[in-house]
Amino acid sequence: MNLIIFGATGSIGIHLVEQALQNGHRVTAFTRTPKKLDAIRHPQLTVFKGSLTDKQAVHSALANQDAVLCAIGDGRKGNIRALGTKNIIEAMEVLGLRRLICETTLGLGDSKQSLNFFWKYLMFGMLLKKAFKDHQLQETYIFNSTLDYTIVRPSAFTDDDPSGRFKVGFSGRTKGLSLKIARADVADFMLQQIESQEYCRKPVSISN
Repeated sequence: MNLIIFGATGSIGIHLVEQALQNGHRVTAFTRTPKKLDAIRHPQLTVFKGSLTDKQAVHSALANQDAVLCAIGDGRKGNIRALGTKNIIEAMEVLGLRRLICETTLGLGDSKQSLNFFWKYLMFGMLLKKAFKDHQLQETYIFNSTLDYTIVRPSAFTDDDPSGRFKVGFSGRTKGLSLKIARADVADFMLQQIESQEYCRKPVSISN
């Protein structure tokens, strides 16, 4: 399958690129800084240099793709996630592409009840407020699209080895969550959604 990964050099994106290649997909990695992918050598990897703010670049990169994975990061800043996703959606709709898997964050929508005081009020309420609002707008654009999307809402990332064991699709009333998950597990779950319809046009929360 032809996959394009936006945010390919981010902490989730790198895992997506590596795992997608391991799974036999043809991968286009969209990035402003191709040098960050120099360590990954593979005949089925194409690195596309471009900016998410450049609508023409996004449109060109999406040609001949089968599915789109979005793992845009911007640290504590708050604008590129939503803007980049909006440009991706618009280009996909023009090109007739349907499948989008996008990583946002646990705490959005009804998953807010899954957060503890620290994450709800200190991190997202203060330190990461701009990033959280950016994710909110990002999800709004996706919900309002015509795409066959899956929104993946992970908890805080760790660099642990992938376990393959984490809770999926839990409600805000679920107790005993660590509110952490390995980046490699997030990437693995996102890739699993490409050919699954279980969470099509839905958000899904994942966490240990």
